[in-house]
Amino acid sequence: MLPIIFGIIAGIVTGLGMGGGTILILLLSLFMGVEQHVAQATNLVFFIPTSIAAIIINIKQKNINFKLAGVVSISGVIGAIIGAIISENISSANLKRYFAIFILIIAIHEIYKIYKEYRIERKKTY
Repeated sequence: MLPIIFGIIAGIVTGLGMGGGTILILLLSLFMGVEQHVAQATNLVFFIPTSIAAIIINIKQKNINFKLAGVVSISGVIGAIIGAIISENISSANLKRYFAIFILIIAIHEIYKIYKEYRIERKKTY
């Protein structure tokens, strides 16, 4: 039952365009005890159908810049190959640490953005 719930949560976040795979990796590794390499590889398989669904809806809504998407996709494939090669040579413990650092950086950035928006809104009210 837990994998179904985690899949739905990660799918919703993916559909919102916010990186559901990151959530899925956290859920699998923290709550199900899945090894980091396995959680990240499972996320890659999860990503295919959820992305296709989100792409179809976003095409219908004309939300995709195809030129930009093409450039980013080609660059992403190159980066994915490099990342997979690097991942092979990193222990699961270190990969988990690097992932945690990555998530922490994203969290700090998001908190800063929210704080900055709050300050701008606060200035408007005065």
